[in-house]
Amino acid sequence: MALANWWMLLIAAAIILTAIAIGLILGLRRSARHNSAPSAPIARAERLRELGSFQQAVRRRTAALVGVLALGVIAASVGGVVAARPMSSETIQPVNTSRDIMLCLDVSGSMSDVDVEVLAVFEELLSGLEGERIGLTIFNSSPVQVFPLTDDYDFIRTHLESIRSSFDYMEEIPEHWVGTLNGPGASLIGDGLASCAMRFDHLDDERSRSIILATDNEVAGASIVSLEEAAAYAASVGVRVFALNPVQGVNTQISDELIAATEVTGGQTYGLRDTTTVADVIRDVQEQDATQLRGQAQVVWTDTPNLWIAVLLVAGLGFVVLLWRVRL
Repeated sequence: MALANWWMLLIAAAIILTAIAIGLILGLRRSARHNSAPSAPIARAERLRELGSFQQAVRRRTAALVGVLALGVIAASVGGVVAARPMSSETIQPVNTSRDIMLCLDVSGSMSDVDVEVLAVFEELLSGLEGERIGLTIFNSSPVQVFPLTDDYDFIRTHLESIRSSFDYMEEIPEHWVGTLNGPGASLIGDGLASCAMRFDHLDDERSRSIILATDNEVAGASIVSLEEAAAYAASVGVRVFALNPVQGVNTQISDELIAATEVTGGQTYGLRDTTTVADVIRDVQEQDATQLRGQAQVVWTDTPNLWIAVLLVAGLGFVVLLWRVRL
């Protein structure tokens, strides 16, 4: 910025000197023309100079010449400022919205109400999202990816509505049963969580990755991957797990297992009660996630010549008008 200021001063000085030089040349040429023209002597010219009207005219012309000079200097100086491209700075702290959220829903019968509420909440949130990618994986005895991580919100909305409506059992085989009953048992949480954690791509990119896991952790059957192993894998790839447990506190051992698994990933388990809704929990998760996406403060420089251009136009117009009046 110091170099720009020096250039501004040099340009302004050059313009002022050029204007003065042009004025002197024009004044000398005009004086030479007057001196070369034949003139007649005027008797008692001192009386004419003593007249009030004559002195008033002289004062007006002198003031006009001073105004012309002042406006010329101002216009030249402001022109130099405009030529030097004045700039202003602003300190901003960008918020990075490169966030991936995988919805991981246990679609066993005991979780239907919670699943429907999660899907409905995310349908409402879609209109306010920008840059976040959303994915959906459902599981019971086997996991199924409904759609991968994407920021095509119309596509997401269509599939969220389709899955949510399938919980009304309008069909003989509802959509959320398709592919989720291919193994022995039910609510195989470890297999479901591991499948969700494996759906994240571009692991080398700096993105916030979270899983919203809706489950009561009431496993029926033997899973391939345990809950602890799935949580450890999620933590190893930088994925945080936030669990929604509608029966937290009813079975302390099961609840404690889920809490320990989510804390390993840096996440948290939320118990749903009469005063705590799915919307409250998801809002809290988003706020926690957003605090880790704030970028470093940056100084942004932008050109701000508008005020100086306006001053230049006013000074230039005034200069032309006064010069025209003086020549009259």
